[in-house]
Amino acid sequence: MSAASFDFTAPGRILFGPGRAVEAGPALAQLLSSYPASGGSAVPPGPSEAETRILLVSGGDPARLEGIRASLKSAKLESVEFAIKREPRFDDARSALALARESGCRAVVGFGGGSALDLAKAVAALLANPGDPLDYAEVIGGGRALSAASIPCVAIPTTAGTGSEATRNAVLASEERRVKVSLRSPTMVPALAVVDPLLCLSLPPRPTADTGMDALTQVIEPYVCVSPNSLVDALCLEAISRIQRSLPQVYRDGADAEARLDLSWASLAGGLALANARLGAVHGLAGPLGGLLPVPHGAACAALLAPTTAANVAALRSRAPDHPALDRYARVAALLRRGRSSGPEDAAPALAELAARLDVRSLREFGLQLTDLDAVSVAAEAASSMRGNPIRLERAELLGILEAAY
Repeated sequence: MSAASFDFTAPGRILFGPGRAVEAGPALAQLLSSYPASGGSAVPPGPSEAETRILLVSGGDPARLEGIRASLKSAKLESVEFAIKREPRFDDARSALALARESGCRAVVGFGGGSALDLAKAVAALLANPGDPLDYAEVIGGGRALSAASIPCVAIPTTAGTGSEATRNAVLASEERRVKVSLRSPTMVPALAVVDPLLCLSLPPRPTADTGMDALTQVIEPYVCVSPNSLVDALCLEAISRIQRSLPQVYRDGADAEARLDLSWASLAGGLALANARLGAVHGLAGPLGGLLPVPHGAACAALLAPTTAANVAALRSRAPDHPALDRYARVAALLRRGRSSGPEDAAPALAELAARLDVRSLREFGLQLTDLDAVSVAAEAASSMRGNPIRLERAELLGILEAAY
């Protein structure tokens, strides 16, 4: 396992810090000033500069949009709005795509949690590439390459967990196949990411915990994955430390601005890690679970993280005792245990302790049945995230993870 040689993909520009959301409109206008008016081969020519239209994809609370609307208006950008109140499905992508095309939108802004950001990225890519969203989907779709670059996409997260503002994929759910899959391309990374921790201050404790555990998963899995990256390593280690000290605090006190800043930083780091390294079995299992159950992605990761870590360490000890990932798990454990001397086996108990402090829910609370476990484990084996896991887990080991999270 060598992390010495790497490429690094990131948003074209990142604005990070309290209050930076007001800069989104002017920054997008500056970006559009150097972008072709057509916005891509599948986008009709946009209207005049005074009427430049932007598709604004948001979550379900319109009251939260006042600030971003004002920022766009200040830059003479007219917004056409599309709200997504659930994790996005292929039909949502088709509807948002049709609205953007009919309106002649030259850019897409995602404002909200991971669902809004993923849908915005998908639409920005599909506006530049003809055909149906399913044509480009992994696993269940055509798997076609998104050959044309996305039209400009701005990602403004209001949660701290998915890191979608920095990733190169968008997750969509298929109701028919009961699974969640990705559209994926290096050109899907947003042209502009605006990360303002103040946008997270009103997030309630439950989604704060779930998204925070998602962020933690997205900095642990890339750190121990089969293809590490030395720059990603640095981001992941710092992010683990910040989450360890600030997630329990912000779960207790959501108005703690310093703790919110830590989580926003860690979430951004997780997105950058995901864009440049690999995930693992937690995400490999979370995808099929999200297609089967009404379980938020972060909640699934929260339930799975400790048992998956335990299974990985046990499998490595048994079948690859000299694997470098064991030393990496020991480093994760030391960070979670505030520097105390730690071995790889200490990582899972430390994660379980953190989950208990955050009142993480079991999967059965979302309707998982014991009779579902076989089907979930079979689907997980085909997930692209599994290819990044530090060791291939057997079917029995996947079932053991699900039973422990049940």
